[in-house]
Amino acid sequence: MKVRNVVLSFAAALMGCAFGMASAKLPALTEEQKGKAEEAKAKADAAAKKEAELLGKYQDRAAENYKHAKVQKTSAPAGRRP
Repeated sequence: MKVRNVVLSFAAALMGCAFGMASAKLPALTEEQKGKAEEAKAKADAAAKKEAELLGKYQDRAAENYKHAKVQKTSAPAGRRP
């Protein structure tokens, strides 16, 4: 029983320390760091926008290919029967 109490006490202390470290505050950002963060965000936004445009383009292209293949399949001649 005593070993179990020691283990539980150790686990509780470990959880308390982890919570204390997780709730610690970081220092405020400097102007240079804020500028770099804004620049990185703008770059990421531009890349996401470009990626979304390319995705839309390729989805439209795939839909057109599907429609074209479907039309060719339905309008193909039946051929001769033996």
